[in-house]
Amino acid sequence: MALVVCVLVAVFAARAMGAPDPRELKAREDFAGGRYQEALDLFARLYAESLHPNYLRNIGRCYQNLGQPDRAINSFRDYLHKAKDLSPDEHQEIEGYIKEMEDLKRQREGTPAAADHPAGSAASAAPVVPLPASGASGSEAAPETIVSAPVPAPQPAEGPPVYERWWFWALIGGAVAIGIGAAAAAGVFTKTQDASCPTGVNCQ
Repeated sequence: MALVVCVLVAVFAARAMGAPDPRELKAREDFAGGRYQEALDLFARLYAESLHPNYLRNIGRCYQNLGQPDRAINSFRDYLHKAKDLSPDEHQEIEGYIKEMEDLKRQREGTPAAADHPAGSAASAAPVVPLPASGASGSEAAPETIVSAPVPAPQPAEGPPVYERWWFWALIGGAVAIGIGAAAAAGVFTKTQDASCPTGVNCQ
């Protein structure tokens, strides 16, 4: 009887230890349903607690489907660095994800205000990896991307005032010359004097 009880306890303990975290199941459901930001939040929290490298792969897949290539590449490279005993096929798969993200970055170069849209071919339907029970070493979080503020366009230099322009004084000089000529034509500048009436002459 005691032996049977011990066996049952061992079985239940093994099942309890092997039961997945409900948050991991929720994260995988969110990923499968296209709720990538919700899945990312859960996977990041689980990785912070367990430091298991499989979560880095899943975090990279979330960033990949959110169209954030820099963070996806960082997560995938951390996964390749920390994951042990990767098969050649899985290593090649992760390298393919990294190449897709690098291609996406090149496509966005030179476009104004590049926003994080879901990547076309990168948003594939490959499932996320479930977590084994063992832990692993941690890694630093990816740095935030700093966006430079747009540089204002240079304003055109203001010209000299009107009274310093040559054509202004040319117009003034022309107007003065025309006025003088008109006055001369009208006899304004002709000086006339009345002749004195000689003595003894009746001047009318």
